[in-house]
Amino acid sequence: MTSEFESTTHLNPSSGFELKDVELSAEGSSHRLASVCYDPSAEDILALQHPGDTMTRKMHVVNDAIDQIGWTPYHTKLFFLNGFGYAVDSLVLLLQSVIASAAFVEFGKEGYENGLTVAVYTGMLCGSLFWGFGADIVGRRYAFNMSLLFCSIATLIAGGMPNWASLGVLVFVIGFGAGGNLILDTTVFLEYLPSKWQWVLTFLAGWWGLGQSMAGFIAWGFLVPEKWNCATDGKDSVDTCTRVNNMGWRYVMFTSGTIVLVMSVLRVTIIRLIETPKYLIALREDTEVAKTLQSMASKYNRPCRITAAKLINLGVVTGAHSNNRFSLAESSVHLRGLFSTRVMALSTSLLCLSWALAGLAYPLFYVFLPTYLEARGANQEVTPDEKWRNYAVINLSSIFGPFLAGYLCNRRLLGRRYTMLIGAMVTSAFFFAYTSARTTARDAGFGCAIGFSFNVYLGTLYAYTPEILPSAHRATGYGIAVGCNRIMGILSAVIATVADTRATAPFYLCAGLLAVLGLVSILFPFEPFGRRSS
Repeated sequence: MTSEFESTTHLNPSSGFELKDVELSAEGSSHRLASVCYDPSAEDILALQHPGDTMTRKMHVVNDAIDQIGWTPYHTKLFFLNGFGYAVDSLVLLLQSVIASAAFVEFGKEGYENGLTVAVYTGMLCGSLFWGFGADIVGRRYAFNMSLLFCSIATLIAGGMPNWASLGVLVFVIGFGAGGNLILDTTVFLEYLPSKWQWVLTFLAGWWGLGQSMAGFIAWGFLVPEKWNCATDGKDSVDTCTRVNNMGWRYVMFTSGTIVLVMSVLRVTIIRLIETPKYLIALREDTEVAKTLQSMASKYNRPCRITAAKLINLGVVTGAHSNNRFSLAESSVHLRGLFSTRVMALSTSLLCLSWALAGLAYPLFYVFLPTYLEARGANQEVTPDEKWRNYAVINLSSIFGPFLAGYLCNRRLLGRRYTMLIGAMVTSAFFFAYTSARTTARDAGFGCAIGFSFNVYLGTLYAYTPEILPSAHRATGYGIAVGCNRIMGILSAVIATVADTRATAPFYLCAGLLAVLGLVSILFPFEPFGRRSS
C-alpha cells in the first residue's frame, strides 16, 4: 500500500512561521505527528546565483522537507560515525611524522629523509581528487563505505614493510584511502542536516583533534620504552638498529590500523547509509528523493510533506551531469559548475587560496621554529617521555577549538567568516609570541594555545567549505580545495629538506600568512549563517 500524507496548515501571523500537523497512514497504521515550526521563507545560500533554475527550486523543496523532519537519531549516528573519518584523516596524517625517524634509522638512512611526508601528502592529494570527483559521479554512499576500510588495511600492512621504499609506497596508499574522508564525511552529514543544525558541522572537526590525540598517545606508549626502540642519535645507530630492537614504530602502525579497521566496520554495520537526497536530485531521481525523506519521517514519527509529484512538477534538472557519467565530459561539468557565475568563481578561488595558505604556513612554521629557538638560547633538551607526552597533550588541546568555533559561528554578529578571522588572527599572534619560548614548559604551553586557536579557524573552514558549494558539485569542489592544501604540504616537506632553516625571514613569513588567512576569510562572498546549504 502506498503511503499517503495528509496535512492541515495553520498560520501563526505573529511569528511568520507555519505550524504544520501531518497525519501519516501506511499499512493500516496511523501516527499523529507532532507539530513543528519552520520558516517557509528560509533562504538557500546559492538561490540568487541561479534564480528560477529547476535545480534551485527543487533544492528549496528538499530543504523544506529536511527542516520539517528535524534532528533525528539518524543524525546522531552520522555525527559519530562520520567523525571517525575525520579522526582517521588526522591520525594517518601524523603517523608518518611519528614513525619516520625510527624507521629511517632502521632502514639504514638510505633514501629521501622526508620521503614519508611527501608520500602521505601525495596520497592524500590523489585521494582527495579521486574520492571528491567520484562522490559526485557515482554517489556518496560507495565512497563513504570504502575509504576507511581501504585505509585500515593499508595501515596494518605498512607495519610489516621491510625497507624505506616499500614503507613509502604503503604510506602513499594510506594517504590515498584517507584523503577522501574529510570530504565525504562533511558532505554526507551536511546533506542530511536541518538548516538550524548546520553549525554542528563545525563541531565535527573536534574529531580531527581526537585523531591527532590518538596518534600522540599511541606514540607515547610505543616509542618511549627502550626495549622497543633503538637509539637514533648515535653514529653507530644505523649498524645496531634492527627490526628486533626497533619494533616500536611497527606497533604504532599495527595499533592504529586496528583502530581504523574497527571504525570502518562500525561505520558500515551500525548505519546503512542511504544516498543523500541532494545527490539524488541531481540524478533526476525525484521518486527516490521523496521515498528517502518519507521513510525517515515515518521511522522517527516526524512530519514530511514532500511528494514525488511535487518534485516532478517543478521540471527536469539539467546541467548537473553529462550524458555519460563515466567520461571526461562529466568531470568538466563539475568543474564548470564551481565557476558558473562571477560570484561563484570568486568564492571557489578564495576557498582554494585559503586551503593552500593553511597547508603551507602551519607546517613550515614548525620546520623553522626549532632552529630559531635554539639560536636564541632556548632550552629544548627533553627526554623521549617528555617529548611524546608534550606531543600528546598539545594535540589533545586541538579537540576543543571546534567547540568554541561552533558557538562563535552561530552568533549573528560573527557568522562563519568572522569566526575564521578570529581564529586566524589569534593563531598568528601566538605564532609571533612563540618566539619568546625558552623552556619546554613554555614550548608546550604555546603549542597548546596554537593547537586550540588554529582549530577554531580550521573547524570553521571545514564546515564553511561544503556549505557554500553547490550540491551537484560539492564533493568535487571540496576535493580540489583540500588538494590545494596537500600540494602545499608536499612543498613544505621539500623546503624542510633543502632550505636553510637558520634563516628567520621564512619564520616570520609563516606567521604573517596566518594573518592573511584571516583577511581572506572576510572577503568570502557568502555567509551561511541563517541560510541553508544549496
